[in-house]
Amino acid sequence: MREFMDGAEAVVRGALRAGCNFFAGYPITPATPIMLKMLRELPKVGGIGIQGEDEIASIGMCIGAAMVGMKAMTATSGPGISLYSENIGMAIMGEVPLVIVDVMRLGPATGGATTVSQGDVQFLRWVTSGGFPIIALCPSSIADCYTLTQHAFNLAERFRTPVFIATDKEMIIAQQSVETDAFEDVDIITRAHAPADGTFVPYHVKKLADVPLFSPIGGPHLTRLTTSMHDEHGMLTKKPSNVNRTSRHLYQKIEAHRDELEFVKLDAQEGARTLVVAYGISARSAIEAVRMARTAGKRVSMLTIQSLWPLPEQSLRAALRGNVITATEPSDESRSSVSRVGPPSITRVIVPELNFGQYRMEIERVALLFDSRLEVIGVNRVDGELIEPTEIAELVL
Repeated sequence: MREFMDGAEAVVRGALRAGCNFFAGYPITPATPIMLKMLRELPKVGGIGIQGEDEIASIGMCIGAAMVGMKAMTATSGPGISLYSENIGMAIMGEVPLVIVDVMRLGPATGGATTVSQGDVQFLRWVTSGGFPIIALCPSSIADCYTLTQHAFNLAERFRTPVFIATDKEMIIAQQSVETDAFEDVDIITRAHAPADGTFVPYHVKKLADVPLFSPIGGPHLTRLTTSMHDEHGMLTKKPSNVNRTSRHLYQKIEAHRDELEFVKLDAQEGARTLVVAYGISARSAIEAVRMARTAGKRVSMLTIQSLWPLPEQSLRAALRGNVITATEPSDESRSSVSRVGPPSITRVIVPELNFGQYRMEIERVALLFDSRLEVIGVNRVDGELIEPTEIAELVL
C-alpha cells in the first residue's frame, strides 16, 4: 500500500511497534512533529505522552519512566541535545535504556531553526563528559526511519544505554509517497529482568562486556540509580579497583560488541576505483549521483552508513577491499558477512555531508590505516541547502 508520509510518522510507527509506551519532549523545530504524533498516538495504546516544561524536565521524565520499566523515547534538535547532556551522562552511568531522536538543524546555538544540517555528528559521539562510547543510528529513507527506530529500541533494551537516532529536518518533515508494505519489521526484544526471588545486585556483571539484569524501581528489589561513580551495589565509591571495573564495563559493553552494531548498505560494483560513503539525507543525493555516474560509464561503489557510532570499521574495510556485504542469520555473531567481488581496486573515497567534514575525518582515519595511498575527499555544504547529486557526480566523473 502506498501512503503519503514524512519521517516523523515513520519514526512514531516504528517506536509504537517496538513497544514504546512513554514519550516526553519539548517543542523545538524541526523535531516537534514527532512529539505531536506521539502525544496523539500513545493514549490509543495505553501509553503516556507528556509535553514537558522544558528539555531538561522531559529527558528526566524519560529516565524515570525507563527505570520503572517503561520503554521511553524523546525527540529534540541540537539546542535540546545541549540541555539533555547532563542527563544523558546520568543515563550512561545508571545504564538506563532510552531512545533519543536528534533532528539535526543548522547550528551553532539557535542557528537556522528551519534549515537542514548534519552538524551534530561529532556532538552526539561526545555529547557528555567521560568520553564513553555511545550508539547512534542514522536513517536515509522513510523506510529506514521505521526500521531503525525499532532497532534503536532493541539496542537500548539489550545494552541498557541511551541510543540516538540521528536524523535531520528534511528527513523528518518532508513528505513523500512510500510503499509501506515494504517496511521491514524486526523481532522486538526487551531488557533481561532479574528474578524476583533471591539476592539482587543492581550493577553486577560476570564479564565486563555483560549487561546487568534489570529490576524496576519500586519493584521487588532495592534498586539504586546514581550519576556518580559506583560499585556493583550502586554505592558511591572512589576505590580505584571499583572505579576501574565500572569504567571499563561501561566501555566494554558497547566496544566489545561493535561488530554486531554495524548497519550498512553496500552497493559494490566490480572494478570500481571510487567509493562513495554517505549517511542520512546526503545519501539520497549520493545514490542518484552514483546512478548518474554509472549511466555515464563510470564504475563506482557506494556504502550507505546507517550506524554512525560505533563507526562501522569492519564494513568500511570490506568496502575498501571491493567486497560485498550480505546479511546473515540473527544467531550469528556479526550482522554482516563478506564475500569477494574482485581484487582491491578502490583508490578514492568521496564523503558528502552537510557539515565541514565531521564524519569524513573518521572515514579518513580508517581508510589511511587500510591504505596510506587512498585519497579521501569531502563534498560539503553549510549554506542550509541540500547537496545536489550533480555536485557528487561531477567529482566521481
